[in-house]
This record gives sequence, structure tokens and C-alpha cells, in this order.
Amino acid sequence: MKLAHRLLRAYTGVLLGVGGYLARKLHHNFYLLLAGVFTVGVLLDVLFVHAIVDMRHRGYDLAVKNRIVVPAPDLDIVIVDVNEASLAALAKDYGRWPWPRQVFGEFLEQLQAQRPQAVVFDILFSDADVFNPDSDAYFNEVVAGTRNTYFPLLRLPAANDALSQLKPSMVPGLKPMPGMQAEDRPIALVLPFFKAAVDSGRLGAHNILPDDDGVARAYPLHHVAHGWRVPSLPARLAEDLGWPVPQRSEILLNWRGPPFTYRSVSFADVYQDMLKKERQRPQDEFKGKIVIIGSTAPSLFDIKATSVARQFPGVEILATAVDNLKHDDHIRVPASRWPVFLVTMLLLWGTAWALFRNVEPERFARFFGFSQVGLLAVSYLTINFTNFYLNLAGPVLLVFAYFSVAKLYAYATAKALERNVVAQTLREGASVVATMAVFDFRSEDELALPAFLRALKKEVEKTGTLPKDVEMLRGSQRGIWGVLDNLLVVSWACEADDAATQAAIGREARALADQMPALVRAARVAGESLRGQVVHTLALGRGGQHPTETDWREIFAQTLEKLRAP
Repeated sequence: MKLAHRLLRAYTGVLLGVGGYLARKLHHNFYLLLAGVFTVGVLLDVLFVHAIVDMRHRGYDLAVKNRIVVPAPDLDIVIVDVNEASLAALAKDYGRWPWPRQVFGEFLEQLQAQRPQAVVFDILFSDADVFNPDSDAYFNEVVAGTRNTYFPLLRLPAANDALSQLKPSMVPGLKPMPGMQAEDRPIALVLPFFKAAVDSGRLGAHNILPDDDGVARAYPLHHVAHGWRVPSLPARLAEDLGWPVPQRSEILLNWRGPPFTYRSVSFADVYQDMLKKERQRPQDEFKGKIVIIGSTAPSLFDIKATSVARQFPGVEILATAVDNLKHDDHIRVPASRWPVFLVTMLLLWGTAWALFRNVEPERFARFFGFSQVGLLAVSYLTINFTNFYLNLAGPVLLVFAYFSVAKLYAYATAKALERNVVAQTLREGASVVATMAVFDFRSEDELALPAFLRALKKEVEKTGTLPKDVEMLRGSQRGIWGVLDNLLVVSWACEADDAATQAAIGREARALADQMPALVRAARVAGESLRGQVVHTLALGRGGQHPTETDWREIFAQTLEKLRAP
């Protein structure tokens, strides 16, 4: 314990020593200087680092995962799931995955008879089935007979472009980007093996690109390669169905809930029912639906980490992107970092200016705390009731860090920066003559007294021309200190041999006593009235030395005694 006490005393000593030095050099300018340092740091982050101002990741994850109002999934989007049960059910007839393309050909042919709005494969048929060429030919023939079937392609990293023999002009559906010079140079894409799928032009990338932390939050709308636009699968579908496609590279997904939120049916259940003479399932089950064929089976490794779950099936991410485009309700965020920068600057410099001007520190600290919670609440409410997410997590965290450093400085320099009359007499000068006026109030509503005293304090500070301290003792005292409730204390001091200033202080104190009834009426909140007042003068300090705290306690005690005297 002794060691702990010594370390605490050493820490406090260093803190107060450094604080005193900074106070003598910088005074309250420290708050503005500190704000300038933070501003430079934020500006560098906006331009180069993107770590603070672009802190949407954690804030977005927390907000979207814990929303109260969650949009419902579109019931016209149905996932036909190649799940583990389907893999097991069809294994005895078709072996392990991948199944012969005949299975999908028969499924698609039967599905088309129900007239779905669109059929979207989330399965990349990239290679030929060398053991079942007839099966491949059948599937290709079925695809050729459809007009609403969409297939994925895979955009490989640009570093692989030089190894490819495929050029953008050779891929139906790829278009030059507006305003860019398109070059017909090799591009690394993995296309479906089936000619009918490629020739249809109903192709789109199904790459899901996670952020740096490995979490998928956004879905690409297109990729750009040598001036060419490679649409994503949801964007390609949206173009054909007449949905608006945002002119941006990606959308921040408006999640519909945890995994397995969308209506889903087992591929094996539907397929096996299609092969029966007497079918049990409704024959219009998929009429007008957007049918997405994909897999949630963990063994097929199409599982991603997302904002709402660490394991989220890729096919449901695709469904979410399609749903967002259909309803045009993806999460909007500022396209630029500068709006967030401006919000940060407003909060930072507003806080710095309040600290610099020493705006009622206790009240400002409470206001600051509530305002920061309020800003986070605004972010949370926007993502609950709108499609806009104003990322205030970064600004709030940064301004909180600034406020913490500033309050540490305020604590370390509190004594050194005090400039009131009482503090100055305790630090410097010789004996003084002090004058103290104490005013006692009553109110019909005790809860209104703090507001009344604050208003009255401001009015009293405006009176007179001589330096004075105006302090209020509000109704928050308990026990023995309760007798000090609801007092306003005004103090003046001047050197003991300065008779002229002593006389001026006396006149100002009497004038304030005369004005007090009118000031009370002006500041009245709930029937407050002046219960008593007294002015008392006393010489402080002995032997030419400046007063001590005991001297000031003595004049306060004597003044209070006169106030309470019958």
C-alpha cells in the first residue's frame, strides 16, 4: 500500500507540475492549440489514412445488428437451396457434388413451366462435365430456350489480366464506362462453360468483396476493367427488370435480418416432386417469383462473415442485394468523407471554444455528455427509420478523446488558472479588506431554484464595475450543509491601504443590495423571493501577509451569522 500511495503522489505531483507549467505558458489557449492538433490529425486521416473519419464499419455493424425496425424480406424472392439435406438426398442417384447438369436442366425446364419472373443461378458452371457431355448439351439446350435466366461470372484480380486471352468485346453484356476510354485489352474473367448462357448476355459478377477486416457489408454494382463496365449479377437483373441502378460502384446492404430470413425451399424436395406423376407441391409455387438457386451447405464453402452474422450464406447476400435494388432501399451514406469531416470540426471546435471561454464547466460537462449520447442516438434512429446512415461514431469518439485530454488539462491547471478575486488574494498581494454580501432566497418550487439562481447570478455579474466573485449555493446540500442552501454570495477585496477602492466597494455593495429586489423579479421562475440579505466587511491577512483560506472562512461565517441573526 505504501508503494501505491507513493506512486499516486508521484503521478499527482508530475501532473500538477506539468499542468502548472502549461498554465503559465498557455492559459486557456491550450484548448484551441489542442483542437488545432486534432484538426491536423483528422485532416491527414481524411486525405490518407481513413481510419477515424471513416469509422462506419463498427458503428454500422452495431447499429444494423441491433435495429428495432428491420425491413421485411421480399416474399417474391425465393431461394432454392442446395443444402446439406439436398446433397444427401440426391447422392444415391447422382453421386457427390457437383451433380450432372441434367439435374439442373430438368429442374429449369420444369421451373419455367411455372413462369417465374426471373431465375438467377448463384452457381458458377465454369467447367465442362467430361463424363457427361450429353448432360451438358441438354442443359445448354434448356438455357437457350429461356429469356429470364441469369448466370454468374467471376472477376479475377486485375493482376491476372495479362494471363487471360479473353477481351471485353468478346463478352456480351459488357459496356464501356461513360466518360472513360475503353481499351480492348485482356481481362481475367471466369465465364459459364455453356454457350447459351454466355450468348444470352444475362451475365453478372457475383464477387462479394469483404472490407479489410474480412466482413462483407457492401455489394458491388459493377467492376471497372480497362474502361469497361462489368455489371454485378444483381445490377444486371435490375437493368432488365427496370429497377433503378445507383450510379456508384457498390451499395451498403440494408440487411433483412439474420441468416435464413428469406423464404427458402430445399432443392431436393422441389426437384423430386417435379419428377413425380402426382405432385404434392403447388404447380404455381414460383409464378412471378425471382428464384435464386444457390447453396447454404457449409461443405460447399459459400459462407461469408457479415455485419449481422459471422456465418452468412453467400446466396442470401445475393438475395439481399437483389431485394435492395428492387425496393431501392439500400443504406445511403455520404459519398464523400468531407461531410463527416465538417461534422467533426463543428463538434471539435464548438467544444474547444466552450472550454476556452470557460462556459460554466459543470453544466457544459453535462451538456457534452448528453449531446454525445444524443448524436449516437441520431445515428441509430436514422438506420431504424430511414435508409440513410449518418456515421457519427467517428466524430463522437474523436471529440470524446479531445474532451478527455482537455479535462485532464483542466484538472491539472485548476488552481493555477483561477482568476477570481478570492483565489488572487490567496496567491498574491498583502493584507486586504474584504467585503461580502450574502443574499438568501425562498421559492414556492424548490426544483426551480437552481435555474433561478443561475439567471440571477448572470444579472448580478453585470452590475457594478469593480472585480467581484459571484457564487451560488444551490439546493443540493445535505445534512449540516443544508443550512447553506439557496444563497448567493458576492465578494470584493482590495489592498488594506487603498481607502478609495474600499469606499467604492462599499458603495457598490450597498447599491447591489438596493437593486436586488428588482433583480429577483427579473430572474423569477416560480415565485422566488428575497428572504434576507446582509453586507459585511472585514480585514483579512496578518502582519502584511496575504489572506489564508481560514481568513475567508471567517468572514463567511461572520456574514452568515449576521444573516441568520434575528
